[in-house]
This record gives sequence, structure tokens and C-alpha cells, in this order.
Amino acid sequence: RFHGEGYQEGLAEGSHTGMAEGRKCGALHGARIGSEIGCYLGFALTWHCLLQKCTDEKNSKKIKALDSLIGMIQKFPYEDPTYDKLQEDLERIRGKFKQICSMLNIQSDFRIGTERSSLTF
Repeated sequence: RFHGEGYQEGLAEGSHTGMAEGRKCGALHGARIGSEIGCYLGFALTWHCLLQKCTDEKNSKKIKALDSLIGMIQKFPYEDPTYDKLQEDLERIRGKFKQICSMLNIQSDFRIGTERSSLTF
């Protein structure tokens, strides 16, 4: 009898603790992804505005790549954590960001730490 009662109490406590830890972990991971995506969007919009002032062939390719990145970010499923291709889409966005940095001759380094997140050039 005591074994059964202890098991039920332990199961209830473990389920409650597991849910709390899961929520905390999910919120932290979601915040990191949101910070990264937001940084990419700010980068893309800023460079898009800067490059629109100069109209030559090299800049038109860069602008098209930036438009593509902005479109990918706008289509990213922020509200659906169960989206099965979330990691694939995130990797495509990261790849496009790296491609644009290469086109702009910018060294990208996106780091997320416990104290701050930064994008350095």
C-alpha cells in the first residue's frame, strides 16, 4: 500500500516539475530563436535601405538576396511550435544570411550568451 501511494505521489510531483521545466526550457529556446531571427531581419532591412540608394548591377543582386531573406523571415512560423519543418526553415534562413554576408564582404558572427546576444561585424 505505501509503495503504491508513494509511487502516485512521486508521479504527480514529477509530472508537475517536468511541465514547469519544459515550459522554462521552451521559453528560453523560443527567445533565442526569436532574438536570432529578429537580428537577421534588422540586418536585412537596414542593408536593403542602404543599397537602394545606389542602383548598379552588383547592388541589384544583393537587393534580390535581401528581399529573399526578408521574405523567408516573414513566412517563418512564429506562432506554431509544432511546425515540423521549423529547424529546416531556420537553417535556410541562416544559410541565406551567410550568403548575403559573403556578398557584402561582411564577416558574420551571431552569438547568444546568457548575458547578451550580439551580431558583430
